[in-house]
Parts: sequence; structure tokens; C-alpha cells
Amino acid sequence: MAQHRLVLCTQDRIIAPVVQRVWATIRQEAAAVAAREPVLARLIDEQILRHDCFAESLIAVIARRLAVPAFDEWTLSDVIRDVLDVDLGIVAAAATDLQAIRDRDPACPDQLTPLLYFKGYQALQAHRIAHRLWLQNKIHLARHMQSRVSEVFGVDIHPAAQMGNGILIDHATGLVIGETAVVEDDVSILQGVTLGGTGKECGDRHPKIRRGVLLGAGATVLGNIEVGEGAKIGAGSIVLSSIEAYTTAVGVPARSVGPKLTQPASMTMEQGMPALSTGK
Repeated sequence: MAQHRLVLCTQDRIIAPVVQRVWATIRQEAAAVAAREPVLARLIDEQILRHDCFAESLIAVIARRLAVPAFDEWTLSDVIRDVLDVDLGIVAAAATDLQAIRDRDPACPDQLTPLLYFKGYQALQAHRIAHRLWLQNKIHLARHMQSRVSEVFGVDIHPAAQMGNGILIDHATGLVIGETAVVEDDVSILQGVTLGGTGKECGDRHPKIRRGVLLGAGATVLGNIEVGEGAKIGAGSIVLSSIEAYTTAVGVPARSVGPKLTQPASMTMEQGMPALSTGK
């Protein structure tokens, strides 16, 4: 086991500079919190300070949240470790997601906070593990992970759904993402979003969310349609047809409003809507 962890941490150090930057920052922040709030020192030590690399810390955080008596923390840690040995890109994606949250969420004071406490972040990283298990044809293990994420975090992402890097899932409660959905890099998603199908059709039936999209709270996107790069979907909107790039869409059903956006909506996190025309 110790040798297994050594190999993983050695790989962790060489896969991407972002991982090392994030890990160094997290350790500094964790040490400061442990010193300032001693009652949390054991928690901080078990999940951060006793580990030699970001990958092992990430394993500890996910396993602690999702373990059950019949599939305990140690067994789940070994399963996750085996996945990361095969796909260390998951570790780089997890580090990139942390940076995205720090950059876009005004309620996030540091990089330690989402790692330890933000269920949207933790649910996304657990999904990445489940997705790799799905690709390895470990279907029931992947579904077990999905089920535990749904139970613990209130987030339901099918293990086959494809998620990019640099994703912010803010608040996360009530998020549902279907089997053939694709969410590209740098997307921001608020609570209560559904990326679903339109009925009982089979095959490719879920939305494709392109890079830099912002999906407002309670937005519903249904069917094999595309939300173009940099677009903004207003809170509570229901999208039933494709939305062009850098467009704001709002309403039930959603329609395009206002001028074209000049920046990806996910980066500005500006959720205000242009004034709707009254038709007069």
C-alpha cells in the first residue's frame, strides 16, 4: 500500500504544474486553519496534512464522504487509487476545478474550502471516478458511486455523462445530468439545473453544453440540443431548442434576448438579463 501511494504521488508531481501549485497552496491554507482553529486539527490532518500529494488528499476527502459499512473507507480508497493510477488526468481536472471555483465564486475565500466542504466540487470529482469505472465496464461499481453521490450530495450525474475541466457547480443541490450529456470546459452551473431527455427515446438524447456556458439556477435543458459556446441560460428557463454561441436565452420556452455577449458567460458570472421587449 505504501509503495502504491508513493507511485501515485510521484506521478502526481509530474502530470501538470497546476496540480503542484494548487497542492502547495492548500497545504499552506490547511496548516493555517489547523493552527487557528485547533478543534479542526484532526480533520485537517486526516484529509490534508498527512498526505504527500494532492491525489492522496483527494482520495481521502471522497472516500470519507461516500463510504458505507459494507464498502468502507479503506476499500473505497483503494478503488479510487486504482482509477487514478489509470487516469491521472482526473487529478489535473480536480485541481483546475478548484482554481475555477476560486476565480468565479465570490463566496469562496481560498482553495481549501471547496476541497473540504463544497458538495458541488466533491460530487464532480466523485463523478469523474464513476465515469472512469463506467468506461472500464465496471458498471455496477460506477452505479454505486452515482447512487452514493446522489444520496450524500443531492447531485445526480449519470456515470456515462462527459464532463470537461474547469467546471464550477455552485450550491449543486438538485442538479441532474443525463447519460449522453456533454459539458465542456469552463462551464458554470448553479443549483437545480437539469440536463435531461424529452421522453423514452434511446441513444444520444441529452444536451451538449459547450465551453464557457453559464446555466442559471433552476434552468432545464431538454433533448439532444446544443447550448453554444459562451452562452447564458437564465434562471428558471426551459430550453427546448439549440441556443447560439454568446447568446442570452430566457423564458419558458427559452428564447434569445438582448445583444450578443462579448465574454463567456461562465467567466463573468453575470446573471442579470437584458430587458425583454413588450412588443409595443
